[in-house]
Amino acid sequence: MKRQISRIAVAVGITAVVGFGLSSLFTEAHAARCICPQLYAPVICDNGKTYVNPCYAGCAHAKNCVPTGDI
Repeated sequence: MKRQISRIAVAVGITAVVGFGLSSLFTEAHAARCICPQLYAPVICDNGKTYVNPCYAGCAHAKNCVPTGDI
């Protein structure tokens, strides 16, 4: 009985980890995993947000970004 409960617990844990991993691919958390240079060249975009550089704006799928001039 303990062995069966243990297997079920492992299966549930694996399912939770895989499910969380897949769901994060379709959220804004995906933008956090975007690899960009650590370069300060701020841009402001149509969504009203300012990003550290154009790469971060691109990762967030921001549109019509222009430099802020704050360098």
